[in-house]
Amino acid sequence: MFKVNEYFGGKVKSISFNTLDGPATVGVMAPGEYEFGTSTVEFMTVTSGLMTILLPGETDWKDFREFETFRVDKNQKFRVRVGEETSYRCLYQ
Repeated sequence: MFKVNEYFGGKVKSISFNTLDGPATVGVMAPGEYEFGTSTVEFMTVTSGLMTILLPGETDWKDFREFETFRVDKNQKFRVRVGEETSYRCLYQ
């Protein structure tokens, strides 16, 4: 069944569900800057808007637009900046 998650005082919300490829979430982020931690490998795809990401071990922020995906390894932290309401899908492996 679906589970609703809320983070950063309601500025990030997601709904978790299961896919044939494994557990996933779809969600939205309000404008702001956030730091997330991973417990599995995560593949995050922007579905609307723009995310600027600082991946673990990197020094340069990178832009990801609609239908672009980035990967974050297990037990890592990454930072996200969004300047407009942005949606995403995250697949956990």
